[in-house]
Amino acid sequence: MRQVVLGQEAATREVLICLLARGHILLEGVPGTAKTLLVRALALALEAKFIRIQFTPDLMPADITGITGAHEFTFRPGPIFADLVLADEINRAPAKTQAALLEAMQERTVTVDGKSHPLPTTFTVFATQNPIEFEGTYPLPEAELDRFMVKALVGYPAAPVEQGILTRYVEGFEADRPETYGVTPVTNAAGLERLRKAVETVRVEPRITGYITAIVRATREAASLTLGASPRAGVALLKAARAAAFIEERDYVIPDDVKLLAPAVLRHRVSVAPELELEGVTADQALKAILDKTEAPTA
Repeated sequence: MRQVVLGQEAATREVLICLLARGHILLEGVPGTAKTLLVRALALALEAKFIRIQFTPDLMPADITGITGAHEFTFRPGPIFADLVLADEINRAPAKTQAALLEAMQERTVTVDGKSHPLPTTFTVFATQNPIEFEGTYPLPEAELDRFMVKALVGYPAAPVEQGILTRYVEGFEADRPETYGVTPVTNAAGLERLRKAVETVRVEPRITGYITAIVRATREAASLTLGASPRAGVALLKAARAAAFIEERDYVIPDDVKLLAPAVLRHRVSVAPELELEGVTADQALKAILDKTEAPTA
């Protein structure tokens, strides 16, 4: 993936961590910063069913989940029935359509006409969104944001990296032609499930769960935030930390696993106080202050 997506090391790592931790991923960045390319490259590395849904203002919930035929009374599955689902520009669709993903993301089932339909065990949503100040975008409701394990920020690359991107195009790379990526599959849906089960065996000591609890609770007490993180955020941070340890080839979690992932796991779950937001204070800055004040456990 790093060979295809240049200069987005943090986002690439966070996407892989989420995938291994059974989490859903929200990728935010301005158009043209390789958000879709990142997910396409990952899909090529996995022999799994991949579907891209372009979210638009006129997209209806049934366009995502599927419908029951009027005459034959049989369910016709929508595009959400896949292993990896790319919800492209999710915040260009209204709240009613965004909400169609809620049950699927939380329960991994879809209910149509009162009947539940299970989704694949490897079902994962990768949602891309433009910053909310862009024209024609709708902010995602808090309930839906809380379903995403991490919000990865995809920014502009550094100058040398940007020149490297142009060099790759000179050499024949094309974002709309996956055969030019040079990616070959390394596992499949069954292999991914085995990796996920291995992640669940990573040890987490009480001092680590205590550290996670202290961080999450501190977001609710911070004067800089009007909305703190939910208990679900603590669970997400625990799962992500386990996957990070697994990627680092450790069978135990260390405090740095938690501290490094806390901004990505929490930034979309908290709200900065309006007066500080007017001064340019971001969620990441507020979270950094909390992390600096929260004592990490020692060995």
